[in-house]
Amino acid sequence: QAQLVESGGGLVQAGGSLRLSCVASGRTFSGARMAWFRQAPGKEREFVAAITWTAWSAGATYYAASVKGRFTVSRDYSKNTLFLEMNTLKPEDTAVYHCARGPAGTSYTDPNSYNYWGQGTQVTVSS
Repeated sequence: QAQLVESGGGLVQAGGSLRLSCVASGRTFSGARMAWFRQAPGKEREFVAAITWTAWSAGATYYAASVKGRFTVSRDYSKNTLFLEMNTLKPEDTAVYHCARGPAGTSYTDPNSYNYWGQGTQVTVSS
C-alpha cells in the first residue's frame, strides 16, 4: 500500500511564493507518474502539474496553462519526495492541493488516471 503526505501549504499574499512537498512511502514509484491537483470550494479537482518518476531520466514535466511559467514541479527520487514550487501566486490559486500517483501511459490531466492520493494541503492566497 502506498501513502502520500503533503506539506507546505499556508496563507500568502498575492505575488508571494510557496513550496509544497509530498513524501511517498510504502512502495516503489519507479516508472510511475506523480502529479499535483487542486480543488477549490465548489469546483472540480483540477490538474496542476505532473512529472514522470524514474531514477534514470530527468523526468518529463507537464503543466496546466493557468500555472505554466509560475509553478515548477520537481522530484527527489532518492527521498521519494515530490515538490511544487509556486511563484507569483494569485487569489485564484487558492485551493486544497493534492499529490497523486498513477501509472505512466495514461492521461496525465485526468484524476481518474491516478490511483493513490494524499489528503491535501491548503493554500490560501490573499489579495
